[in-house]
Amino acid sequence: MENQASTPEKKSTPEKGQSKRIVTVVLVLLLMASGGAFVYKFIESSELTKQNQLTQEQLDQAYNDLDSMSNELDTRILKIAQLGGEIDTLLQIKTKLEEEKKAFRKKTYKQINDLQGKVQGYKELLLAQDVEIERLKVLNDSLMVENTELKVEANSLTESIKDLNQSKAKLEEKVATASKLKVERVDILAISSSGKERPSPFKNRHIDHLKIDFEILENRVAPIEGKGILVKITAPDGNVIFDVAAGSGTFVFDGRESFYTVKKDILFDRNSQALTFLYNKGSDYDLGKYTLEVFTDSYKMGTASFIVK
Repeated sequence: MENQASTPEKKSTPEKGQSKRIVTVVLVLLLMASGGAFVYKFIESSELTKQNQLTQEQLDQAYNDLDSMSNELDTRILKIAQLGGEIDTLLQIKTKLEEEKKAFRKKTYKQINDLQGKVQGYKELLLAQDVEIERLKVLNDSLMVENTELKVEANSLTESIKDLNQSKAKLEEKVATASKLKVERVDILAISSSGKERPSPFKNRHIDHLKIDFEILENRVAPIEGKGILVKITAPDGNVIFDVAAGSGTFVFDGRESFYTVKKDILFDRNSQALTFLYNKGSDYDLGKYTLEVFTDSYKMGTASFIVK
């Protein structure tokens, strides 16, 4: 009986082993499934970390680029201002750039592309300003050369004008000299009370009047105008014979006031002209040599002399 009962127990052992294997397989599958999810989560987490790191690096790089562009723009603005270029628009761009820098940290990584695009735009702007700076340099160099040439021309013109003025002054001086009137054939006669004329030398008793004859020479350069012809008679003692009642007066010669003995106003028409002066001293003449000078316009036209003995 005991042998018959033990047989069925031995037959049930394989079924139990099979069940254990199934459970084991299920557990393994469960573990594998849970492990795969863990691995996926781990990989996903790693990728996200890397992406975040990359995003932060891009943000930092973009900000640094903006800051660099700001500094470069400052340099361009200074150069263009020094070269005399227009900088108002660049200053507005600079202000906008600074505002974007301040707001930069508030931007998310989704705007990185926009920022990088703006950075590229600013780079292109800087390149354009480099071109403008080169253009202004060339223009300034050209203006400097032109200015130098103008200065040389101005100096040359100044020298030419100076030479012309000197030539003009010399010509005017020559014309002024040439236009001066001259007298010749000055005759000084003593007229007695009886009307008899005597040449120098003569005595006091023979002198009732002095008669002075001379001719103003022709001058085609001199202007046609009224002239005051002055006769100055200087006595042996150096004093001028002077009598206001007889028509004497004063004039300026060599910057000094001087007396004249007698005067006559004429119209000089460039032709030769004979003049006669009569002078009554009203008293005796000192003995000695007298000098007679003829003046007009404060210059001397001629001279002569006579003797009273």
